[in-house]
Amino acid sequence: MCPRATASLWFDTDSDGVAKARPALDADVQADVAVIGAGITGLTAALLLAREGASVVVLDRAVVCGGATGRTTAKVSALQQTRLSTISGKHGAERVRAYVDASIGALRFIVDTVTAEGIACDLEDRPAFTYAGDERQVAAVQREHEAARAAGLDAELTTDTGLPFDVPAAVRLDHQAQLHPVRYVRGLAERAEAAGATIFEHTDVTGLSEGSPCRVHTAGGATVTARDVVVATNYAMLDRGLFFSRLESTRSYLVAARVGGDVPEGMLITAGTPTRSLRTFRDGDDTYLLVGGEGHTTGSSDAQPERYAALEAFAREHFDVVDVPYRFSTQDAMPVDDLPYVGRYTPVSSHLFVATGFQKWGLTNGTAGAMAIADLIAGRENRWARAFDPNRLTLRAAPKFTQLGLHTARHLVGDRLMPAQAGSADDVPPGQGRVVRDGLGKTGVYRDDDGTLHAVSLRCTHLGCLLHFNDAEPSWDCPCHGSRFDVDGNVLEGPATQPLERRDPPGVG
Repeated sequence: MCPRATASLWFDTDSDGVAKARPALDADVQADVAVIGAGITGLTAALLLAREGASVVVLDRAVVCGGATGRTTAKVSALQQTRLSTISGKHGAERVRAYVDASIGALRFIVDTVTAEGIACDLEDRPAFTYAGDERQVAAVQREHEAARAAGLDAELTTDTGLPFDVPAAVRLDHQAQLHPVRYVRGLAERAEAAGATIFEHTDVTGLSEGSPCRVHTAGGATVTARDVVVATNYAMLDRGLFFSRLESTRSYLVAARVGGDVPEGMLITAGTPTRSLRTFRDGDDTYLLVGGEGHTTGSSDAQPERYAALEAFAREHFDVVDVPYRFSTQDAMPVDDLPYVGRYTPVSSHLFVATGFQKWGLTNGTAGAMAIADLIAGRENRWARAFDPNRLTLRAAPKFTQLGLHTARHLVGDRLMPAQAGSADDVPPGQGRVVRDGLGKTGVYRDDDGTLHAVSLRCTHLGCLLHFNDAEPSWDCPCHGSRFDVDGNVLEGPATQPLERRDPPGVG
């Protein structure tokens, strides 16, 4: 079995190794704009709005860049696997051009910001490739090339990718970028603060009252009163707008292998499954190869440590691997119609905005989303805001919408009929989590490697689905809408905002 997941490579290789500590919100404050989420989207929006003279308060459950942004492959590209051909098939050429325009706009913003602000984040110009992992994926590569060219990108077909194995076909797009995401986003945070924004960490947002003004409520009791609120939490955290019915949460995995010998200089990803996403990172004398893939729906029974092992095996098969010191995972929100949701939260929202559904390409989509929201708040037209309107109706998304609804209904009912995995907490082995019989009900129990037991309610605090244990993390994950909790019940991922009820371990002898 593969060793347990470790911290993200990006946190361990941050330039100074010590993140700036910011306080939790402990008193009521007022601002023009409240931003919920201190990742790429929230902090880009905070920087843009603060520079326009708005007073901005940013709130985060954890720390700056502590969520999905700190666990990404950190590719900044308009060529995104087969996104363009997929969008073309569902929405047509106009929406593809808007999506490309947003991606290129985000790339230029990031490059310009790094250059102008002197953010040391290892920004590098790199070609991006979507390649065929086998002959069955060649047609998908060709379709992506056609869609990219039709959208105005100077993409080319090639078989030369720099990979140490033959590739039957690939799309190449030059002058894209890769960077160190933690260094970049922490740089954004510092520039936003210099422009007047205030950032609070370790502050759980539990609710929001929309009005004139809006009020953001936190677990500690403090309230932020603001004219406008931006929800930039990866997965939309408020139930209004029914985003939980239009987003599918997926988890994917990364290993960072320290390698010798030749490595590809480009950023690469397969056109089909199994997904293999690759890029390199150099830290002093060490060269790391990041290999990502093995995605699955959050909360499914497929969350196994063997997924890390599969990625490591791929790296060892094709490259000179010295060791694999980093294994980490991330979570993404996948919209039913393959376009992000960016704009006003509901059709009647005047001052509540959302950016979500980035489909594993958060650096570009998150940046573009922040730019669009900053324009909307300022009353300016944005070139891609219409394409990303959260309140759009897309008939071609109806089958996926129905599929997600059936998936949720199956787990709401079916999981309650499943038998417990253990009769007593005494039966839970070290380093494992089990669903344990508790009278007429069930309790989730995890045993540390040192034998300490952690017991929680299995009922997700979002909409009541029963949680599944993810032994690759470890965590308790919701199969319905992707909320995740640590072994003590604290919220790791939304849309849930409340922790799980902690319980006594049942049946301990």
